Amino acid sequence: MFRTEEMDINMGPQHPSTHGVLRLKLTLDGEEIVDVRPIIGYLHRGVEKLCEHRTYPMIEPLTDRLDYVAAISENLGYCGAVEKLMGLQVPPRAQYIRVILAELQRIASHLLWLGTHALDLGAMTVYFYTFRERELILDLFEQFCGARLTYNSMRIGGLLEDVPAGWTDRVRHFLGLFPSRQKEYEDLLTVNRIWLGRTRGVGILKADDAVAMGASGPTLRGSGVDYDVRRAQPYSSYEQFEFDVPTGTNCDTYDRYLVRMEEMRQSCRIIRQALDRLPEGEVRAKVPKYIKPPVGEVYHVVESPRGEQGFYLVSKGGEMPYRMRFRSPSFVNLQALPMMCRGQLIADVVAVIGSIDIVLGDVDR
Repeated sequence: MFRTEEMDINMGPQHPSTHGVLRLKLTLDGEEIVDVRPIIGYLHRGVEKLCEHRTYPMIEPLTDRLDYVAAISENLGYCGAVEKLMGLQVPPRAQYIRVILAELQRIASHLLWLGTHALDLGAMTVYFYTFRERELILDLFEQFCGARLTYNSMRIGGLLEDVPAGWTDRVRHFLGLFPSRQKEYEDLLTVNRIWLGRTRGVGILKADDAVAMGASGPTLRGSGVDYDVRRAQPYSSYEQFEFDVPTGTNCDTYDRYLVRMEEMRQSCRIIRQALDRLPEGEVRAKVPKYIKPPVGEVYHVVESPRGEQGFYLVSKGGEMPYRMRFRSPSFVNLQALPMMCRGQLIADVVAVIGSIDIVLGDVDR
């Protein structure tokens, strides 16, 4: 007697829970998701083409604007690509400081993710708690380089300057404070029945599907795949640090939450080791006044808070790259969204997007 019809509706690009200018075309059967089509490009700026018309030192500030909530990871990956092509050996002290900065950035990024993800699902208190600690990390970054979001903090061959006096003591103070603060987040969420109801069994991405989709970072590890660039292809002396790679078992939104929570603990563990063993010496290798990498090409990857961040660089021996290409983890992870949402409800789309932790500057470039 009654006939149901599928309906197409737009979610975004102005929707606050799409974490940027992302448009989703949802095909619905009532409240149930039949299909999802991500439509991107609203933040496209042609960064890769801009890089091909700038000298190598001038490119680093452009990388800040890709994944703008993990700019240090972008700086580290780009500088590492140029250094690999030039055969530069970064001084040990600079490598260790880079690791400290990168892991602080991972914690700050995960805190932003946790606060906004919880806010999307109705938990406002967590948002204020996470930003309380994130502010402490941003204070450390400001003391180090004078900026709080886009840092331009590294240089090809190492760092511009050493850490300021007393900076390492402030980092240790944060490390002593953070575990008790993280416990507060977990007390609010981990066994909260509303949180469990909104995340368990939602947005399932099996391990085989995650690998087939090219997913990386917490999205991949939440599906039970033990892969981390810091372990598989160590850079900046990560091979000298002990840390665990957390993985999930149920491949759902809740597992991706648990993975990121454990990653913050492991980041603290890495920072402590780096501070304890921080060597003396220079913080920048001797580099030519005019940086002209030899003719060739290179691909270099780092583990950003969102996954495998890749930098492909082609040089013809000049002051500007012939070709630049970025492998953005947010862009690749986003293609798994339709698979994770089919059969779920409209309200679950918000939870799944948050669990991927996309940054649209990284997606669109």
